[in-house]
Amino acid sequence: MAGDSTTIELSRSEVRDVAGYAVACARPALAIFERERPDDRRPRAAIDAAQAFADGAERTKALRDSAWAAHRAAQEARDAGQAAASDAARAAGHAVGAAFLHPLPKATQVKHILGSAAHAARAFELSAGGDPTVGADHIAQSRILAHPVVVDILRRYPVAPWRWAGRRTDPSVGRVAPVIPDGVLMDEFCRP
Repeated sequence: MAGDSTTIELSRSEVRDVAGYAVACARPALAIFERERPDDRRPRAAIDAAQAFADGAERTKALRDSAWAAHRAAQEARDAGQAAASDAARAAGHAVGAAFLHPLPKATQVKHILGSAAHAARAFELSAGGDPTVGADHIAQSRILAHPVVVDILRRYPVAPWRWAGRRTDPSVGRVAPVIPDGVLMDEFCRP
């Protein structure tokens, strides 16, 4: 975990690894979005842009714009009452956001690492009628996808401030449901 320094050591290669991980977590949820909104390509374009960054492309305004576009698609899906599709699009937006992980010792940066996994898990949970075991299964799969470089990077950051347990959010407002106990998400990813 991060100490009192003003920055965290983080190479461009490591940020690319995080982006690749975020894409791997978010990509399976695209099917949920595309089933509900087959003509909207924004989340897929975001995933493709994040993958291109992971594969060596530069961070550009177009990359950031693809994240915003995926988040707009999420908003539109939510407004249409398609909560699972909304979280799937948010997962795509967060996959792009991984490319913008900053070396700041702030817990809020953790969303760049785990946001795509959390939103994809919520999308799967909602698409299964709200079954929390489905979300937990996706989190477990996301842990398997987190290779040692990603886990090492995650350990450099303080614990994220959001609370994952003890409450469910209204799916109509598009928040990630706390699919696993408080503090366990990072613990799950950071354990040896």
